[in-house]
Amino acid sequence: MTSTQRPSPAKTRIASRIVATALVTGLAGLAGLTGLAGQSVAAPTASAASPTSAASPTPATASAKEAPRTALRNDVDAITRTGSVGVIAQSSGPRGHYSAAAGVADTTTRERARVGDRFRIGSATKTFVSTVMLQLVGEGRVSLDDTVDHWLPGVVSGNGNDGRHITVRQLLQHTSGLYDYTADFPEMTTANGFQADRYTTWTPEQLVAIATRHKPNFAPGTNWAYANTNYVLAGLIIEKATGHSWQQEVTRRIIHPLGLRNTLAPTTQSRIPGPHLRGYSNFYGTGERMDVTDLNPSAAGAAGAMVSTPGDLSRFYSALLGGRLLRPAQLSEMKTTVRAEGLDAVWPGARYGLGLQEVPLSCGGSYYTHGGDIPGFSTRSGASADGRRVVVVATTGDTAPDQSTEKAKNALVDRALCASGGK
Repeated sequence: MTSTQRPSPAKTRIASRIVATALVTGLAGLAGLTGLAGQSVAAPTASAASPTSAASPTPATASAKEAPRTALRNDVDAITRTGSVGVIAQSSGPRGHYSAAAGVADTTTRERARVGDRFRIGSATKTFVSTVMLQLVGEGRVSLDDTVDHWLPGVVSGNGNDGRHITVRQLLQHTSGLYDYTADFPEMTTANGFQADRYTTWTPEQLVAIATRHKPNFAPGTNWAYANTNYVLAGLIIEKATGHSWQQEVTRRIIHPLGLRNTLAPTTQSRIPGPHLRGYSNFYGTGERMDVTDLNPSAAGAAGAMVSTPGDLSRFYSALLGGRLLRPAQLSEMKTTVRAEGLDAVWPGARYGLGLQEVPLSCGGSYYTHGGDIPGFSTRSGASADGRRVVVVATTGDTAPDQSTEKAKNALVDRALCASGGK
């Protein structure tokens, strides 16, 4: 959930833990895809992969079917070798559905990671929130050209911040210029800060106030910079427009209709219920590696509080990109992107729409995604424009300082999508 704008070395670890981020980061899925059961691994550092489609009786076809399964297993193992504690991945497409898991879900019990385990998705939450906002736009209840001040009078003010000149579109696209509150939020960046506040309940207004203590980065609409503040405000606008919290609207409009049984939009519940991966972090070397699983999600709010699984994220992004959640006009708005240079450290050439990233593929074309990072957890994903091909990978532990973890995760996504037909 941390941003790409971090000024200190602590901020150097891919500013795009957008929790988008992709950000998001989970991103795509296959329509009607059901979550896969957790896959056990033979040993904590080895992976197991299995297809959900029937095996062919002919050697030639069996060999063809084995290739994507083997590739996914090898890519999951490659991520584990960079230092990740647990890795789970799912790849889906017309040629079949495959999953793989490696490492452990819990370093104390040594329980193996399973593909059906829940995890914190960080900024992948943003795509859910943006979807709800765009549904409200389609219903005529909100306009993308509405100002923040129209819905939240006086909330964004002081130190050069002015909600009268920031639109809903600019919030969703990160072109508002607002300061990212997580850059001045020790709970997300230091071991001591996390320990002090991991169970603290934060209101959205408190998080926005942290941001408005700082001057804006630029005038609204003149540049692009990732800021979690934007989505905290979007959550508040959803509440003002509907009379319900963003969590209630995401649950009512997306989670329940799609049958996302393992997806949660928590308010202040610190523990992840049911089978789940445990997260671990040393907060950029500011302390010893610790278990960071339990966290009051109000610290992330509409910018990154949700919990899900690879199967559920796949189903969500399939429904979204397949046109089941948004009307054509609003889906087109979501997929209309601007250049996002701030994400280049992780996704070279990335562009950003309304809660959705577009990333070039090595085989030509591009895919949609939103990365997601929150202490101890990281989500990466990718989907074709029609949502028929998708891959989701989640990891626990810190990203390697040499960026080898990021490169390995992105390689898994790119390879799986290119092998299944690319764009």
